[in-house]
Amino acid sequence: MTEITEPAVWFPTIRAGTGADVYTETLVKGLQQRGIHAEITWLPHRAEYAPWTVAIPKPPEWATIAHVNSWLPQRFLPKALPCVACIHSCVHMPSLNPYKSYSKRLYHRLWVKSLERNTILRAARVIAVSEFVALQMSKVFGCRNIGVIHNGVDTRVFNSRRKTQTSHTPFRLLFVGKQSRLKGFDLLIPTMDSLGKNFELGFTLEGSRTNLARDLPSSFRPIGHVTTPEMMAQAYQNADALIFPTRLEGFSLAALEAQACGLPVVATRGTSLPELVQNGKTGFLCPQDDVAAFAKATRRLAADPHLWQQMSKAARARAVSLFDIERMIDYYIEVYDSVILNRQANMRMDKLRHISSISYTAPM
Repeated sequence: MTEITEPAVWFPTIRAGTGADVYTETLVKGLQQRGIHAEITWLPHRAEYAPWTVAIPKPPEWATIAHVNSWLPQRFLPKALPCVACIHSCVHMPSLNPYKSYSKRLYHRLWVKSLERNTILRAARVIAVSEFVALQMSKVFGCRNIGVIHNGVDTRVFNSRRKTQTSHTPFRLLFVGKQSRLKGFDLLIPTMDSLGKNFELGFTLEGSRTNLARDLPSSFRPIGHVTTPEMMAQAYQNADALIFPTRLEGFSLAALEAQACGLPVVATRGTSLPELVQNGKTGFLCPQDDVAAFAKATRRLAADPHLWQQMSKAARARAVSLFDIERMIDYYIEVYDSVILNRQANMRMDKLRHISSISYTAPM
């Protein structure tokens, strides 16, 4: 039996164009910087909803562990490697149904739920990116062994080196994410209408919705496609606060990155956001769908420079102390090491059982 002492991690991953892609790339880069062999095999997005159309990738000979997303179809789960499965969100809550299309509800209920059940059953360890996700998934699938590792951020790239230590006039808000109802994008127009002319909103453009800005008020300022972490950090540094009226957030990289750049966050009081934003200290948490509350919190930030500066410093300090990427890497290495140790122990037990099952015949 060959003893395996070091993790070598293979990531068969569907490129979905979401924060999960950023998570995977960031984790792999961090592991490589620690001297751990880690590589991604990217699968096309259709591998999620039409897996039979995509060839099964062969696990690398060097790999000792596979790290997978909970949405990865069973077809792509390697049989010969122990798997660590990561759950990035929980889309199965009934409260989300009003914000989904009929087809999306069916897709989540009839397809995604079965994918996640298979992956959870197959995995040696299951990790959620927030306490909220772990709790919701334990309710859905009845499992109690889901660990939690919060996502991390590179606080050297996402930093508070901005051109001015005071807020701008007009006060600059930033929204980062898909222009969807689940992200609360539909709430931004009434919020900006309520705030008036002394506020402007920058927002990222994603996918094919590049013409969206034409139909929005003049206070909306598209910042286009952001393709690198450095570009994203600059967008935060040019803003005064992140506004994020999302209705579902497994873990908000945007809220974390913004705070690392010294931005107070005005976000929804729900899902995972209370784990990231300290209400009244690093930002404000507002009731879901409450446009008046979002506008009031934003006005308070803009009207009180001392409060804005306090929150800016507190946001940066909390991101550095609790969510730096190195902490996340440390925790995942501990998980990989434990999976390898458990596998070695199981292999030894199997060998002992095999030996004890052999019967010897006494010589005549």
